[in-house]
Amino acid sequence: MLRLAIIGYGKMGHEVESMAMERGHEVTLRIDRDNTHELTPENLKLVDVAVEFTSPKSAKANVEVCLNAGVPVVCGTTGWGNELEAVIERVKVGGGTLFYASNYSVGVNVMFKISALLARYLDKIGGYSVGIKEIHHLQKLDAPSGTAITIAGKITEEIPSITGWTLLPKREDGKIPIEAIREGTVPGTHTISFSSDQDSILLTHEAKSRRGFALGAVMAAEFLHNKVGFFTMDDLLAFD
Repeated sequence: MLRLAIIGYGKMGHEVESMAMERGHEVTLRIDRDNTHELTPENLKLVDVAVEFTSPKSAKANVEVCLNAGVPVVCGTTGWGNELEAVIERVKVGGGTLFYASNYSVGVNVMFKISALLARYLDKIGGYSVGIKEIHHLQKLDAPSGTAITIAGKITEEIPSITGWTLLPKREDGKIPIEAIREGTVPGTHTISFSSDQDSILLTHEAKSRRGFALGAVMAAEFLHNKVGFFTMDDLLAFD
């Protein structure tokens, strides 16, 4: 049994709590906007692992408080870019324990692998263009999603002529166009298209609820316990 802190007690935080309890763990600390003052080293002493799903503005500070207290962190907040890279480097160089993923769904992480494999094969054939479309609920703050950016990165690694991504309606030669749609309560839908004059290949992952993300986050917390270093879903799922 793990004693967990949930930092960000919104819809995702509640799903993480429910999943953690289903798997026999205990949530001993819940932090949300109205009690951020309770995220202290003293309270974190009672925690084995912290799970952080907040906002790009607060993620870095939240993660650093946990690291400074010696508490491993599972972080799922996206959209904090360069600050995230600095924290990852700190963990790699100076110690601490951090697990980061742009998406904790097992299915999405399988999709990452398949998209890279498709890109590798189709680049050898030639004649295919790539596009990404993502749909999320209206409350999602960052666009494009961290998942879409990760997909674009996986494809870019496999196709030398692609140098990155761009958010529609902006287009740039050599960059993958990403369409980001915010509507309703959609948990997350991502579609990758590989199109040629002859045919199109579409790869889609549609999340049915937040439970899949919560399951991955709790699995990450279980994996992280008593480990030191920086880890990702590749480590958890032993893909490589």
